[in-house]
Amino acid sequence: MIDFYTAGTPNGRKIAIMLEETGLPYNLVHLDLGNLEQKEEWYLKLNPNGRIPTIVDKDNDDFAVFESGAILIYLAEKTGQFMPGDVKGRSTVIQWLMFQMAGIGPMQGQANVFFRYAPEKIEYAINRYHRETKRLYQVLEKRLAESEYLAGDYSIADMATYPWIAVHNWAGVGVEDLPNLRRWMRDVRLRPGVARGMDVPKSKKETKDEAAERGSKLLV
Repeated sequence: MIDFYTAGTPNGRKIAIMLEETGLPYNLVHLDLGNLEQKEEWYLKLNPNGRIPTIVDKDNDDFAVFESGAILIYLAEKTGQFMPGDVKGRSTVIQWLMFQMAGIGPMQGQANVFFRYAPEKIEYAINRYHRETKRLYQVLEKRLAESEYLAGDYSIADMATYPWIAVHNWAGVGVEDLPNLRRWMRDVRLRPGVARGMDVPKSKKETKDEAAERGSKLLV
């Protein structure tokens, strides 16, 4: 059993997708980021960075894993799914996973901040992060012109990247001129595990009974 600490963000949804795709049983613990639950002392013992997501593997001596990329690798190795066993294949997956972790996540995250949330609209910052996010999207576009998925077969690299690309409009970055990226988005979105994972956690307006009805595990 996996205890899964998360909230409704792209980084959290990566792990929800992986858990749904693998079929691993999990308890869902929805942290209230607005009330800084992720900074409480009990949680910092699991994740010293005070961010989401975090997992605790109850079947492995309550082993805690933080950082979404590290969690994806851990779950892939635990289950033997969504990452090749050969050295070259594994490296290819990890390269594209790191591309998301070091590039798309930070740059699009900054685009979100300056485009949506900053009290002062700083055009230089908005333009900078829009341009860099779009450049990274163009790297994906070129890759997906030659490969069905980022690392060849569907993998944790796609799971890591899709939740960010899915909210491109929120960051103010368009994909209309990127047909291969849009094709990939469609293909990934149609996977049942992705659809379920993108819906975790449900809105707080949903009752626990309703969440259980749709197949969620334990909503805390």
